[in-house]
Amino acid sequence: MVSTVPRILVKICGITNGADARAAVEAGANLLGFNFYPKSPRFVARADAAKIRTQLPREVVPVGLFVNATPEDILAMYRAVRFTMAQLHGDEPATVVAELARALRVIKAFRAGADFAAEKLDDYGGASMFLLDAAPLPANAGQFGGTGRRADWDVARRAAPTHRIILAGGLKVENVAEAIRYVRPDGVDVASGVETKPGRKDHGLLREFIAEVRRAETRLDTQEMSAKL
Repeated sequence: MVSTVPRILVKICGITNGADARAAVEAGANLLGFNFYPKSPRFVARADAAKIRTQLPREVVPVGLFVNATPEDILAMYRAVRFTMAQLHGDEPATVVAELARALRVIKAFRAGADFAAEKLDDYGGASMFLLDAAPLPANAGQFGGTGRRADWDVARRAAPTHRIILAGGLKVENVAEAIRYVRPDGVDVASGVETKPGRKDHGLLREFIAEVRRAETRLDTQEMSAKL
């Protein structure tokens, strides 16, 4: 029998309104990302995030996303919104991760290009998971995620056997199954791949994306079961 517990976590990032949050939950998302980086087109105000947070079922994990924010500011937002995990998507050092990890679980994100060394993750022992996103082009070096560009799957594949990896960057309905099959991540993250515009989700694409993840997950289970026979 195939387990009903998802082995591939699905994180829908850039939630800005209650309708999108409900659609993501109904489609089967495991984590919802709330972007508190003011320069992001998916920025959500604290009051709006707190209101959406109260409507989430217990099994769905709210994630607060920050870029180079101070631990004090992150913890103040945590107390106001009561998210469960903090995603650090900037250039935060390992000391900040370790400090925050004393209060809540931390996802440390990296914009990882082909020259990214997976061993760097070992320096961030306080992180519960690592999110690997696309490296920026020179023209958008100041953009922290949400570019729609594909991450380096080879880098993620090398890191996945020894670290808990969430794969992000350019994922969509058409390629997420291939990404799962190749990388074998613990989770996948999508924002622009299921949007009509930044911060507004296409509910049909949400359902298709998560359904495709679950189909890929089932195929992995079947392949591994067959290999044991």
